[in-house]
Amino acid sequence: MKHGARNKIEATVTSVKKGDIMALAKFKVDTPHEMASVLTVESANDLKLKKGDRVMLVVKAIHVLPVKDA
Repeated sequence: MKHGARNKIEATVTSVKKGDIMALAKFKVDTPHEMASVLTVESANDLKLKKGDRVMLVVKAIHVLPVKDA
């Protein structure tokens, strides 16, 4: 997958909380810090995010975008 963001951080999904429209996914990064991402439920469903998944966090401006290999 190609994208314009250069800041990438490997992380593990620690939780996914879904509402009607938006989802909040929390991640544990490989350093002792945590990050979170707010994304649409559609995106969370498309990625099939679940606790324990390994993902790449792509950081661009104020956004944290989870990227998962299919």
